[in-house]
Amino acid sequence: MKIVVCVKQVPDTETKVVIGGDGLSIDPAEVKYVMNPYDEFAVEEALKLKEAAGEGEVIVLTLGGEEAQPVMRTAMAMGADSGVLLKVENAALADGLSIAKALADEVKTIEADLVLTGKIAIDGYGYQVASILGEVLDFPVLSTAKSLEINDGVATIQRDIEGGKETVTAKLPCVISAEKGLNDPRYPALKGIMQAKRKPLEIKDVSLEDEGIEILEMSYPPKKPDGRIVGEGPEAAAELVKLLRDEAQVI
Repeated sequence: MKIVVCVKQVPDTETKVVIGGDGLSIDPAEVKYVMNPYDEFAVEEALKLKEAAGEGEVIVLTLGGEEAQPVMRTAMAMGADSGVLLKVENAALADGLSIAKALADEVKTIEADLVLTGKIAIDGYGYQVASILGEVLDFPVLSTAKSLEINDGVATIQRDIEGGKETVTAKLPCVISAEKGLNDPRYPALKGIMQAKRKPLEIKDVSLEDEGIEILEMSYPPKKPDGRIVGEGPEAAAELVKLLRDEAQVI
């Protein structure tokens, strides 16, 4: 089985974001980039499927600049066999539709049996690419999988819904997006890191069909007001309740 895993390079959640001098972009100087955490679940699941079958191929696919290569090498260090980087000038301004179309063109070339993605990218929170990718490919989409089994060419996932769980099936080929809890991603071992340096990583220049996103302004969220002391001892309780009700309106 040939499995394509779509991954994305995103800023580490612990990064302190600094707006650049143009007011329209993030200053990359102090930004540490990592693989999108939900994509790690997708990579791990692809590797588990390959190991369970005893054969197959796991191909990592991403759209971005050349600086995205370390993230792809991380996936290869985990165990992916190869990677394809669809190189574009400014991937940050690409919208979900244009990204999905570019990924779909490559998936068709690869002739994948299964496409795995993370359920969402933590930088843009668009929650679009997996669904649009399935639509463009004319593949069924099984979203937010917390368990996955494949038997006789049929994928079965289980996902959380309000008040319970839902089981959904689809015939391969299909697109499946990974939710937290699907698995525990492995850490790349030293041997895997060394092997990843020799694994094939193809870079293809692509142009996006649509114009994408235009950033009009970037600004920091308003600072929280300083706290204040309303009194001391039991006498302060009544005043605190009054302020929480009338001013903060939280009770």
